[in-house]
Amino acid sequence: MNVTHLECANCAESYTGGELHNLCTECGKPLLVHYDLEKAARTLTKDSLKTRESSLWRYREVLPVEDLDNIVSFGEGWTPLLTADRLAETLPVKLNLFIKDEGQNPTQSFKARGMTAAISMAKELGVKKLAVPSAGNAAGALAAYAARAGMEAHIFMPSDTPRANIVECEQTGAFVTLIDGLITDCGKIVAERKDAEGWFDVSTLKEPYRVEGKKTMGYELAEQFDWTLPDVILYPTGGGTGLIGMWKAFDEMERMGWIDSRRPKMVSVQSESCAPIVRAFQQGERFAAEFENAATVASGLRVPKAIGDFLILDAIRSSNGTAITVTDEELVTAVKEIGRTTGIFTAPEGAACLPALRKLIEQNFVNEGETVIIFNTGSGIKYLETF
Repeated sequence: MNVTHLECANCAESYTGGELHNLCTECGKPLLVHYDLEKAARTLTKDSLKTRESSLWRYREVLPVEDLDNIVSFGEGWTPLLTADRLAETLPVKLNLFIKDEGQNPTQSFKARGMTAAISMAKELGVKKLAVPSAGNAAGALAAYAARAGMEAHIFMPSDTPRANIVECEQTGAFVTLIDGLITDCGKIVAERKDAEGWFDVSTLKEPYRVEGKKTMGYELAEQFDWTLPDVILYPTGGGTGLIGMWKAFDEMERMGWIDSRRPKMVSVQSESCAPIVRAFQQGERFAAEFENAATVASGLRVPKAIGDFLILDAIRSSNGTAITVTDEELVTAVKEIGRTTGIFTAPEGAACLPALRKLIEQNFVNEGETVIIFNTGSGIKYLETF
């Protein structure tokens, strides 16, 4: 619709839109979509949004699909931004605390956002077979959207992936292979077999469109806060596409004149037993080395090497944010605490943000009176083995 080109986030090599792309052929890093935002802003206005559908496709002028008939959707996005006043009362300082509940998306996680964009573009570009490595929720989303689009889905997951994710994929028609290893091992299999099998690889940030769906979380936050961004965003980080996407959305909105240059402090939350981003942040590195022996019950955080590592770290540093770890015991305990004070049954990944917030308050990183957002990236119902 308004795509001008794709560009490598690392070396700035330019690529033509309307064609299938994976990583940059020059340096092997992710490609990002660029838009004619002046053109987009002619029809995408704050007033026009008042009468649009309650899904992420309300922002269609800054999404990549050219022909709207190619959109593959379950009505994802426009998730509730819920007050968490009773939870805030348990904290040592007074905050305006909110939870953005992505568990209310189709397939019960924020992964639906990325897959609606990726599968819609795959349909537009004639793809018939898709493949993905996944720690759980991305697989469930791919299986559902591929089924809706009439495509084959080939999914590779660690054998200890939550059972609900495995069953979900099987029951929506995907070809599921379980691997004794981590998501990185699953990714290697997809990379080795995709050409021979005719699969298009929709791994996190190895194609340019999942991040476009994820960025709509940033648009929604701005709209739900009447175009004033919060002070702090805590985001549970595995592959980190949501954080990268929101940072991209903030830039696009500023260029369209919707918001000013002020940004939230972006906080990456990881498990201490799989914390490549935190380690790289603390060491002042721009790229994060693979985290050895990664293991956490929060399967979405069990990503020992994120291909978008430098984009996550750039956003954290540009926002004067930080990266922090919590223990598995802390994040599991937090699920119940959030549940009894808010009624939200969070995924362990989202719950990790609560002990992280307490540590940030102790460090005087989060201060009295600030507006703080916790992102719950999925539903706890997918993780029953954890409890």
